Amino acid sequence: MNDVKISFRLAELPCYAISHKNGRKTLEIQAFDGEVSCDVQYDYSRSPLRLSAKVSAWDAVELIMLPHRIELYVNGELVDEEWPAGSRLFTLGDSFSSMFDINAEEYRADERHEPSVISEFENAEGWYPGNGVFVGDCMPYRRGDEYHVLYLKDRHHHKSKWGLGAHQWEHISTRDFKKWQIHPMAVPITDPSEGSICTGSWIKCGEEEYLYYTVRMGRGIPAPIRRSVSHDGYHFEKDESFGFTVSEKYHRASARDPKVVIGEDGLFHMFLTTSLVKEEKGCLAHYVSEDMDDWKECETPIYISESASQPECPDYFRYNEKYYLIFSLGGRAHYMISDKPFEDFKRPDDPIIPCSTVPKGAEWNGRIIFAGFKKMGGYGGSMTFKAARANDKGELVFEEL
Repeated sequence: MNDVKISFRLAELPCYAISHKNGRKTLEIQAFDGEVSCDVQYDYSRSPLRLSAKVSAWDAVELIMLPHRIELYVNGELVDEEWPAGSRLFTLGDSFSSMFDINAEEYRADERHEPSVISEFENAEGWYPGNGVFVGDCMPYRRGDEYHVLYLKDRHHHKSKWGLGAHQWEHISTRDFKKWQIHPMAVPITDPSEGSICTGSWIKCGEEEYLYYTVRMGRGIPAPIRRSVSHDGYHFEKDESFGFTVSEKYHRASARDPKVVIGEDGLFHMFLTTSLVKEEKGCLAHYVSEDMDDWKECETPIYISESASQPECPDYFRYNEKYYLIFSLGGRAHYMISDKPFEDFKRPDDPIIPCSTVPKGAEWNGRIIFAGFKKMGGYGGSMTFKAARANDKGELVFEEL
């Protein structure tokens, strides 16, 4: 199916256009009360994907439809986007009933290699990209003297792609927590079957950097664990040869948020949010690998909830000779402490990490710096941070960054 660009200029408001094929509506455009909306139909759902934007008379509007993404531009600026599944019903040659002139043509995207640094901004506390884009789950990582944050790009407050979220991994970094750099998108959606790129983790092995994540597929389909690989830490490519799903012991469709670390035993360890099917309890499944390619399931999860609530966005690190296991329940992060790696975790008197929603941490200049997000009108919002040190018992003591 050809990539398509629909372009038109709004000579007056209100106005309306619709296309049909085989008796079924394939595309509908409406503009009134200072807003244009484009409803694009797919065979995945009877409900269309809607893109909308504020407009005025004589604005130039473009709707670009790719297999894995649709984009809405007003006067050359990207103002909304969506991520389809299945096949688009509209094709070139469909007839329009329209109140204004519409041009439909084949579209060819420019292939370009983005630089490592796209732009810069000051102070990430309270920051979000704007223009309808918000910060979702954050995944901090220390790389040399740089503190990186990968975060879920959220548009429509988790309602994109018929509620699957359609999240992708964006990437920023800093050396001083004052000036921040924006890097190329780390993990984009590139296939219509990808419902959302879920939260995960970053780990270096040899000269290569690995991002591990699960892909939400929707409709009860088991969520595969995938990865992307980089040689420079800024440009990542999906490893199409890698992927696996958890066993039927676990709830396979909800498996997500892999945290990968290397243990003192020389093995790679992975923790995954899911549930034990028979026991009907949320848990963090535990997998190990010698080479990060072949993963084996451990008999016992590293953590089992007392209820069906799934512990989300797991994190794990060693700090001041203690081991910390972190997960979120209802968005609030909890931590546990152990003197041993991967076992005997105990809950402190106050286990809450006060860094808004689903924070994760990375060590920076002797402190653990947590990154999370503050909600703004639903899922997704602005980025926020909290620093922590450990007392003699290993309990975290929180302070401002």
